[in-house]
Order: sequence, then C-alpha cells, then structure tokens
Amino acid sequence: MKIEGSTALVTGANRGLGLAYAKALLAAGARKVYAGARDPATVTLEGVVPVRLDVTSAADLAAAAAQCADVDLVINNAGVIGSVPLLADDGVVAMRGVLETNLYGMLAVSRAFAPVLRANGGGALVNMLSALSWASLPGSSAYSVSKASAWALTNGLRNELRGQGTLVVGVHAGYIDTDMVKDVEAPKSRPEDIVQAVLEGIEANAPEVLADDTSRHVKAGFAATPPLYAAG
Repeated sequence: MKIEGSTALVTGANRGLGLAYAKALLAAGARKVYAGARDPATVTLEGVVPVRLDVTSAADLAAAAAQCADVDLVINNAGVIGSVPLLADDGVVAMRGVLETNLYGMLAVSRAFAPVLRANGGGALVNMLSALSWASLPGSSAYSVSKASAWALTNGLRNELRGQGTLVVGVHAGYIDTDMVKDVEAPKSRPEDIVQAVLEGIEANAPEVLADDTSRHVKAGFAATPPLYAAG
C-alpha cells in the first residue's frame, strides 16, 4: 500500500519510536495521523490527531475504533520493557504485566481495528516485534517471551486477515535509541532509520521487515550450530 494519502493510527505515539513513526508518516504524505497515547495531552507533535488509547483498556479501544473509523494503516507500537527475572519471587506477576501490554494489548488493538481496516479496503497492520523475539539476553527474558509470543500472534493474524486483503507486517529490530533502553550499553539504531525501513516495507507489501543489522544477524543465526538463540 502507499503511505501517501493513507490514514494511520500509531499506538504509543507520544515519544520514542512512536513519535518517529508519526513524524515520518506526516513527512511521507499521510492524509491523517492519529497519535495514540494513554494521556493524549502528552502528544505535542503538530499535525497529528491525539487519541486517548491505553491498549489494555477495552473502553479506550472501543472509543478509538469509533473515532478513527477512517484508518487504513495501524501501527502496533506501544510496548513495555520488563526486566524482572523469570524465576524471581515476583516473576509470574511481572510476566503477566509485560504480556498484558506487549501481547494482549497488541491483540486487542488488532481485534478492534480489523473491521475498520476491512471497511476501508484492507490496508495494513504493522506489529513492532524485536530481534529479541528470537533470542534472550540476561535481564530481558520476560520481554523476549512477550515478543516471541507477539511474533506468533503476528503470524496468526496474517492468516486470519489475508482474506480481507489486510497486509500484516512483522517488524524486527535490535536496540533502538529511545528512552526505553536509555540505560542499556549496546549499539543502538536511530528511530528514524527503523521507521524508514518499515515504511519502505509497507510500500513493498513485505510481510516481514528486518529493520537493522542486529535483526538480520540474529535471524541468520538460526542456521548456526548451536543456533544463536541457544548459545550462552
């Protein structure tokens, strides 16, 4: 699909990668960009339409689907990091919290907007995943579980939305230079570069976007012995 002339919704659009998406969509000629955030007052980018949207809130989702009934591009960007070890005393509770946003929130947005996309010709649904969908690092286990689950969710949604003509795009990337990982000492990609790769992927009707060298390296590591995800 073409970005120019599209009407897009970006979740978590008040800062970080979501803000970069909103800026790039406007620059690429999107007709309208809805910027979803828990508190719409935190959306300060000129030219977008702020939308109250906590992806874990059924009421917010219903209201957003009604308000944004003209969208043909949905970008599931909202997410949380989660750093509590799996076997910690509160590991189960922490895991449920991460899954609530990164998995169930993504599913809830997809369910709310699938009928909207169908009504507007199919369009595209973009799910922000991660290179950590395929590997786990110390301190990121819960996040990796959530993103691996979201990858499987994305593949399932692709099957179920194919019949209505909706392109479902899974985006994988390594660390991105945003507040979410500001304390991580590792190479990071610029949000603008990730977004540009994704927008190009949407226009090429690509079902998967490996948005940086890290994601390409991790996926290629599946063929190693032992595979990269099992290496210490």
